[in-house]
Amino acid sequence: MIGPSSSAADLIAHLQTLRSEDGIAGMARFGIVTGQALGISNPQLRSIARLARKDHPRALALWQSGIREARLLALMTSEPKRLTADEAKAFAEDFNSWEIVDTAADLFVEARLDALTEGFAADEREFVRRTAFAMIAAMAVHRKKDPDETILIWLTLIEAHAGDERNFVRKAVNWALRNIGKRNKACHAPALKLARRLAESSGKTARWIGKDAVRELTSDAVIARLK
Repeated sequence: MIGPSSSAADLIAHLQTLRSEDGIAGMARFGIVTGQALGISNPQLRSIARLARKDHPRALALWQSGIREARLLALMTSEPKRLTADEAKAFAEDFNSWEIVDTAADLFVEARLDALTEGFAADEREFVRRTAFAMIAAMAVHRKKDPDETILIWLTLIEAHAGDERNFVRKAVNWALRNIGKRNKACHAPALKLARRLAESSGKTARWIGKDAVRELTSDAVIARLK
C-alpha cells in the first residue's frame, strides 16, 4: 500500500507493476523520450503522488533512479521550500525530455528559484534552455501577486533567444511570450509589441514565434478576457 511512509524503493517497485507497453508507444508519438519509461500516465502519477505526499529526501532518491516516472514522481513530491538552487541545477543536468522539463519548471517557480532562469537560458543544451522559458511561462500564470515588472523583465530574454531554431526551445519561447501577454492588460501591450516586432523579423524562427503570438494575443477570446 502506497503512503507517506513508502520509501523510494517501495514507490519504484509499485511503478514497475504499472508498466504499459501501449503507454510507452503513445509517449513516443508525442516526442517523449522513452528509453527509461514505464508508460504510466501523468494522471496516474499525480494520484500516486497524492498518496505518497511530499518527502524531499525521498524525492532526491527517486530522481537518482533515472526512470522517467520515478523522476516525475520526484518532482511532484519534492518540497519546494527545501529545494536548493544546487539541487535544481543537478536535476537540470539530467534533463532530456520536454515533459520532465515542464514539470520541473513549475517546481522551480514554486521554489522561487528565479535566479536560475538566466543561467538556464544561457546554457546551450536544448532542454536546459527550454527550462528557462518554461519557468517564465509558469511565472506569468502562477505569480499573480508579483509586480508586473518582475514578469515583463523577461521579454528581453525572450527576444534574445527567439532565433533558436530547436523545436523544444522555440515552442517554449513562444509559450512564454504568449503567457506574458495573457497575464493582464498591463502585460498585454508590451508582449504584443514584441510579438509584432518578431513577426517582422528576417529570421524564420523569430518570425514564426512572433506571428503565432500575435495571432493569439489579438484573438477575440484573449481581448475579451483582458477587458
